[in-house]
Amino acid sequence: MLDSIVYVLAGTLAAATPLIFAAMGEVVAEKSGVLNLGVEGMMATGAATGFVVATLSGSYIGGFAAAAAVSALLSLVFAILALFFLANQVAAGLAVGILGLGLSALIGKEHEGHTIDPLDKIDLGFLSDLPVLGKVLFGQDLMVYAGMISIFLIWLLLNRSKAGLVIRAIGENPQAANSIGYPVIAIRLCAVLFGGAMAGIGGAYLTLAYTPLWAEGLVAGRGWIVVALVVFGTWRAGRIALGAYLFGAVSLIELFIQGQGFAIPSQLMSAAPYIVTIIILAVISRDSRIIRLNHPASLGQPYTSAD
Repeated sequence: MLDSIVYVLAGTLAAATPLIFAAMGEVVAEKSGVLNLGVEGMMATGAATGFVVATLSGSYIGGFAAAAAVSALLSLVFAILALFFLANQVAAGLAVGILGLGLSALIGKEHEGHTIDPLDKIDLGFLSDLPVLGKVLFGQDLMVYAGMISIFLIWLLLNRSKAGLVIRAIGENPQAANSIGYPVIAIRLCAVLFGGAMAGIGGAYLTLAYTPLWAEGLVAGRGWIVVALVVFGTWRAGRIALGAYLFGAVSLIELFIQGQGFAIPSQLMSAAPYIVTIIILAVISRDSRIIRLNHPASLGQPYTSAD
């Protein structure tokens, strides 16, 4: 029983990592006033690109870098549509997301079903040998710790830095921000590109570490969970991370329950992480005061300097 608990706890950190990377990027984009619904496609593109590059080059660093770059380029397509052509952000995001899913299938076509050695776990010496805690916290790969660090860095960026103040100001009132000299479009563009790159890294983690293989549909709706996490987490890094870890825990508990032989339909168990995460986050985010306080006032609204 203890081994099962350790398995779930340790697996939770890994299962949440792709969501954390993508969600930390999405919250920056949304705080600048841009709603990107193409995260699913960007994660899928990053997953395929990272796997192919790492397989051909033997470099995991190269795989993650390529995933970030290609997904950032895909987010650039969305940014051009939404920021320069003033297309509806919801429609543009959905279109680019579908494009990303198709692109991922094309990129990974020759590697469908192939596997790769997973990203190595870090050996932290005696810490890794500690009972329970060692296996849960100190037996993870580098990207799990990078994901944890990113939560703190994004919180620091948005709440304790001038750059974060500017991003939030643009998300609240772009006209006022522009009137005091801040380049609204340029900053929103950077935020969207950052969000795309982070989604790509999250997708690459799926194929290079969590499930080290490529198969079309591998992202399996995680991009939509990311968008839900940001909203239900009321655009706060800590709450968003909590939701990501919750999703990871439920997805691992599902495997544990199936392993115990309980007669529960597999379709219901597969849907459980999505259902439970959304329900719990919806309950947590019922405080309308917090939502009003953190919701970017101009989210999803087009902006032109002539406004």
